[in-house]
Amino acid sequence: MRLQEQVAIITGVSHAGQVGFALAAAFGREGAKLAISSRSAERVHARAEELQAEGAQVIGVAADLTTEKGANALVEETVSRYGRVDILVNLAGGLTKYGPSHELTLADWESELNHNLRSTFLCSRAGWPVMQKQGRGSILNFSTAGGVMGASANMLAYNCAKAGVDALTRTLAKEGKSVGIRVNSLGPGLIVTQSNLESMKPSEQELQNKWVSKEQSVEAAIFLVSSASDGVTGALLPVKGRGV
Repeated sequence: MRLQEQVAIITGVSHAGQVGFALAAAFGREGAKLAISSRSAERVHARAEELQAEGAQVIGVAADLTTEKGANALVEETVSRYGRVDILVNLAGGLTKYGPSHELTLADWESELNHNLRSTFLCSRAGWPVMQKQGRGSILNFSTAGGVMGASANMLAYNCAKAGVDALTRTLAKEGKSVGIRVNSLGPGLIVTQSNLESMKPSEQELQNKWVSKEQSVEAAIFLVSSASDGVTGALLPVKGRGV
């Protein structure tokens, strides 16, 4: 098992068909002890029960990770239960505001940045002292495959938020070298999830050539948080479709 006895926090675990749940299930199969989070208590506890039924050791924590209180509580509850935090996966967020940039409201802009960038910062900051005290830890942030140069139209706030995540990743990676904390970023292309399908409405050809599966993203994530990548920090690893 690649994550045996590792304590992993995974944010953004809400719906069973999404990447967060697939990631949590895979981490559980690899031997990790899990703390999963979502804003909805009903959803996160339902996901925790499903993971427990598969044999995973897991707690579900309902928290608004765009607030200091929520991010701190997630880390505190994890440490209270397991005594440590080895892995933090900042997955909460995603694309929710899709359309022409001139139609983007200030509320839309703030929402997309808060849920993608602010939550990543707050959770990383909350988990950092725990990992620093341990002398070891791995933070994995979720970005996009193309980075700034590959930014697509009609996704302005999301693109800006993920550019911030990339900058955060590289900065924290440099700061973490002296204390044993690795910080990397996974940049999947458009992932085949129900919410993305409903938002983007891709053609069958686009699905085949440009989109990536949850399984592809999960395998890349396991590599970046496991001992297989102990010498890797500050990396922005793209996971793209076959035709990209």
